[in-house]
Amino acid sequence: MMYNRRVSKCHPRVEAYGVVDELNAAIGLARATAEAEYVKKGLTAIQKDLVVLMGELATAVDDLPRYVKDGHALVMPAMTARLEGLVGEIEAAKVSPKGWATPGANTVSGTLDVARTVCRRAERRACALQDASQLQNTEIVVYLNRLSDLLWLFARWAEAKRE
Repeated sequence: MMYNRRVSKCHPRVEAYGVVDELNAAIGLARATAEAEYVKKGLTAIQKDLVVLMGELATAVDDLPRYVKDGHALVMPAMTARLEGLVGEIEAAKVSPKGWATPGANTVSGTLDVARTVCRRAERRACALQDASQLQNTEIVVYLNRLSDLLWLFARWAEAKRE
C-alpha cells in the first residue's frame, strides 16, 4: 500500500487494487489483439485511468489528503463521463445484439469479454471496500460499472466486424 502501510496480502484493499491490476493487463491483451484504432485508442485511455484508480485504491482513507497533496490524481466524474461518451457512440452505431451474446466469436471480442468479467470482479471488490467504509470516493465504483458496460460494447463492436 501507499505510504509504507503494511497489511496482509489478503487485505480487501490489496485484493481490490490487485484485481484492477489484473484488469489493466486483460485490457492490454485486448488492445494488443484489436485492429480498430477506435478501440485501441479507447483502451489506451482506459489503461491510463486504471493507473489513477489503482493508486487511489492503494491509499488508505486516512492518507488520501497526503496523496492529493503529493500531486496524485483521484478518480473524477469526468473520467466516467468519457466512458459514457464512448458508450453513447457505440450504441448510436447500433452494434448491440438482441438477446445474450456468447463470448468468443473472435479473438478480440473474447479478450474484451475476459476484461469485462475481470472488471465486474474489480467492481465487487471496490463495493466491498465501500461497504466497509474503506473507500471514500464512490466514483470508483461508478467508473468500474460503466467500464464493464463499455467493454461489453467494444466486444460486440469487434463481433460486428468493425475491427
